[in-house]
Amino acid sequence: MKWSSSYLYTLKEVPADAEIPSHQLMVRGGYIKKLAQGIYTYGPLALRAIRKFEAIVRDELNKRNCVELLMPMVQPKELWEETNRWSEMGKGLLKFKNRTDQEYCLGATHEEVITDYVRKDIKSYRDLPVNLYQVQTKYRDEIRPRFGLMRGREFIMKDAYSFDPDEEAAKKSYQLMREAYTDIFTRVGADFRTVKADSGNIGGNLSEEFHILAETGEDGLLVGEGFAANVEVCPAIEANPADNSSVKEEKLEKFETKGLKTIDDLAKATKQPASSLVKSLFFEASKKESDQLVKPICVLLKGSDEMNPIKLKNFLGMANPPRMLTDEEVKQVTGASPGSCGPVGLEIPIFMDTAVDNMKNYTVGANVDDYHLKNVNHGRDFKVAKLMDLRVAREGDKNPEGEGTLQGYRGIEVGHIFYLGNKYSKAMKATYLDQGGKAKPIEMGCYGIGISRVVQAVIEQSHDKDGIIWPKSIAPYEVHICLLDPKDQEIVGLANSLYEELKVEGIDCLLDDRDERPGVKFKDADLLGMPLRLVLGRRGMDEGALELVERATKKVHKLSADKIKSKILELLK
Repeated sequence: MKWSSSYLYTLKEVPADAEIPSHQLMVRGGYIKKLAQGIYTYGPLALRAIRKFEAIVRDELNKRNCVELLMPMVQPKELWEETNRWSEMGKGLLKFKNRTDQEYCLGATHEEVITDYVRKDIKSYRDLPVNLYQVQTKYRDEIRPRFGLMRGREFIMKDAYSFDPDEEAAKKSYQLMREAYTDIFTRVGADFRTVKADSGNIGGNLSEEFHILAETGEDGLLVGEGFAANVEVCPAIEANPADNSSVKEEKLEKFETKGLKTIDDLAKATKQPASSLVKSLFFEASKKESDQLVKPICVLLKGSDEMNPIKLKNFLGMANPPRMLTDEEVKQVTGASPGSCGPVGLEIPIFMDTAVDNMKNYTVGANVDDYHLKNVNHGRDFKVAKLMDLRVAREGDKNPEGEGTLQGYRGIEVGHIFYLGNKYSKAMKATYLDQGGKAKPIEMGCYGIGISRVVQAVIEQSHDKDGIIWPKSIAPYEVHICLLDPKDQEIVGLANSLYEELKVEGIDCLLDDRDERPGVKFKDADLLGMPLRLVLGRRGMDEGALELVERATKKVHKLSADKIKSKILELLK
């Protein structure tokens, strides 16, 4: 593409609403333009990168006999009601009515649609296995869209769905897709990790995420020898827990703590570390939104630990993390305001984190405003309904599946694979006849890649102060030719000749033929971030030393005109 015939406009200033480098660079480079909150127009360069990534995805899936189709973005309410997700998905599902008052939603995901599609055709075990995928625009009504394409409302996604006769076959399909994803992200050239994850409201009991590592990543990852997990689901095991087995249980005492509302306040006043205090949190344990009665539970953690709502959600079998009780509800349950509450005397189930099990003589709220109890011991002073892992794991915790401790990283989730089982097939009566003629629900898997998100995540991982550093795999153009003397016919002729010759070799080139100063062209070249920059000017031509610059390392190759093409082919091999 020649700049003069393109639609490409760059910005010098950093946009005010862009918070992270990749968002800033995509806007400055003309890759994306904001239309509304969380909704962007993809410019020509962004679309080229997206299409190149899509080609990698299609290639790897097609190798594994996956079949592409395209499903509607607009979906009827009736399908979602078959799985109860019309209400479970909450406000993230954008719902609307047509002119005849029929209710629809914009497709946030396509499990219901694909299940409806196959249940009309698959009748026998002979029709299985099947793996269908699409590349489609999705819409999720994010409460707070931010970071450009990272957390947008409208985005491009590849989603695939496998259908198998039994669990064993379904898990083989899952592993095949796991291999495909590993190959896809390896081909992109990004530094990524595969981690154990929560299935969320998609469902299923086997789930892994693929993360591109970046300091600004929204997700916390914990990695150890032979183990990696999202912090949401990582088991929390203290590396060196104290041994309190021989500590004597002291007499229970009530003491005044007027004005002390937080763990930090209490720790300072009592001169105890937060880790020796126990905090009480209260949640709604009802499983369905339709349940009217509040079913409260109490959760106990060390004062220094953070509650993990995903672990509690999974234990309770809920679709979404449980709701914390309001201050008024807490007072109705305990008799005291939050900050003065504790487990002693409660008549509701008490769930205790495993880290508290080793503690003795700890301090908790007394269930009387402005009072606490010290020398509290579970078993003696209150009964625990369930001892379980409830805290957020952290760097330095014990590796649950190998030697040593866990190391923390930040990651951007770009892919997620699920073994769904028969959650959707049972609900939607998608069955097949086995070899004995018995009707059975189809076993399913679900596999998603955020196509547009990957493009920005790669930039977030790979950039410098001057701009983007594209990997060769998805760079919009592989070579950026800076024509410094657009009125010098010999230089123009060389530029056009190389441009055409490289096109014949399958090399995509961006030829900057604008009548602009060299400094402007160099700054734009660094900002746009193509892997190679070729500088063509009269001075270099006369000296027989034209510059070919590698964007990632800024290494400069001085070449005569007749050596340029072969060097480019060598570097891009």
